Amino acid sequence: MHADDLMPGDTPLRLIDEQGSGHPHEHYAFPSTEVLRDGYGRLVLGRRLNDQADALVRQGRLAVYPSSHGQEACEVAAAMVLDEGDWLFPTYRDSVAVVSRGVDPFEAFLLLRGDWHSGYDPKQYRVAPQATPLATQLLHAVGFAHAARLRGEDTVVVAVCGDGATSEGDFHEALNFAAVFHLPVVFLVQNNGYAISVPLSRQTAAPSLAHKGVGYGMRGRLVDGNDLAALLAVLGEAVAEAREGGGPTLVEAITYRMKSHTNADDATRYRSSAEVEPWIARDPLLRLRTWLQAQGALTDEADAGFRADAERVALDLRTRIMADAEPQPLDLFAYVYAEQTPQLREQEELLAAELAAESASRTASASRTVSTARAEEVAR
Repeated sequence: MHADDLMPGDTPLRLIDEQGSGHPHEHYAFPSTEVLRDGYGRLVLGRRLNDQADALVRQGRLAVYPSSHGQEACEVAAAMVLDEGDWLFPTYRDSVAVVSRGVDPFEAFLLLRGDWHSGYDPKQYRVAPQATPLATQLLHAVGFAHAARLRGEDTVVVAVCGDGATSEGDFHEALNFAAVFHLPVVFLVQNNGYAISVPLSRQTAAPSLAHKGVGYGMRGRLVDGNDLAALLAVLGEAVAEAREGGGPTLVEAITYRMKSHTNADDATRYRSSAEVEPWIARDPLLRLRTWLQAQGALTDEADAGFRADAERVALDLRTRIMADAEPQPLDLFAYVYAEQTPQLREQEELLAAELAAESASRTASASRTVSTARAEEVAR
């Protein structure tokens, strides 16, 4: 490819502006009204799940929650552009993307309750476990795409990360490998302005993070991360090009982290309310709702229906998360390897024997207690 083909635009692509007005583009096709209406329903659900998760953290039912409030358009778009056989490699902040891919919200949130490293079956949903270490999932995504290519599969991988991950060595290694081997991977960087408390200006001197793709020999694309229409257009094209053998693309989505990094973070220590305020008007739900209503594609009744559906999902999540989990100790050995090693089998048998002996001891003790009580009653 010519160097000019790799370069991102000077400004982020936008198809629907902050006022909800549409702006057709000469290159990118505007998504259909039906697709955007479906996307709006997903945004409503994502926002409700973000709010519900915040409440569950305060109630002590989730150990931690990295909110994607305000970033839901990136999350939803990452899932919507994938075909059934494609794979998503998310980060810890991408629970909404995981749910939008079809994962049961309860299973998605078990990681954040601390029950499992992943509460869902990755193979069933074609969603890798959410990664907490920065950028490690990018290497996994590239390796997966390489393996799929070697097997002759028609698989595209979307690998999501934040701006902070672009400062990690794993980011460089993943992009370089993907470009050299021309792999079907789309890297989506959600640039939300901060790597915890470190602003983007202290992370890079590049004109944009999308420009970094050029150095690796892959396309760089810059898009408004709060515009679902633009995200679907850019990511959709990148996925299509990857599927047709066009290699990887680095997409930078400009968005903002409206909430703190997690519930353990105090964002007021490193940014002002005046900085956050303008982003409220750039809310991805608000602008898409305004556009849909202007097209006559979203009535108040339909909007209320989307919100009622989201409320039912949130209620189900809340009810199931509130229930105390019953630990199953032998699960320690069930999900480590596809085929259990002799060492693990030995350890499992040892623990099973200990649990059985402990159970028998408790039963015997309870029986003795009952017998003693009966003897005392007879004696009285």
